[in-house]
Amino acid sequence: MKFEKSHSFLIIFYATILGFIIHKIIAYFLIPKEFEDHFIYSILMIYGIFGTLSLAIVYLLKKIKESAPDSVGYGFLALTTVKMVIAYAFLRPIIKTHLPKTPTEKLCFFIVFIYFLSIETYLTIRILNNNK
Repeated sequence: MKFEKSHSFLIIFYATILGFIIHKIIAYFLIPKEFEDHFIYSILMIYGIFGTLSLAIVYLLKKIKESAPDSVGYGFLALTTVKMVIAYAFLRPIIKTHLPKTPTEKLCFFIVFIYFLSIETYLTIRILNNNK
């Protein structure tokens, strides 16, 4: 029973680690080292930020499911909107920078954002389909 409640959090935790490892391997071959060294946010930091936000979103969605099961979808939309605002706040310094590395850094940021958004969407569907 306890494992069932933490299963979603374990999925996020393992997906964060797996995504980071795959991202670093791909970056090693495709992104010049001097670009990656001068990123405003390291790839590790980006995964940490989005992993933490995903954990918070899934936790809050589970709380919404307990108190108002019919509002989980609206909660997901609201929390995702808040996440997008936070992501934009982090992205703003990258957008203002005009260096050769900037497009690569933007791409890395958006790939991680979409990766975690898909994980959250999958877990939200699981929460919605859980009929307890």
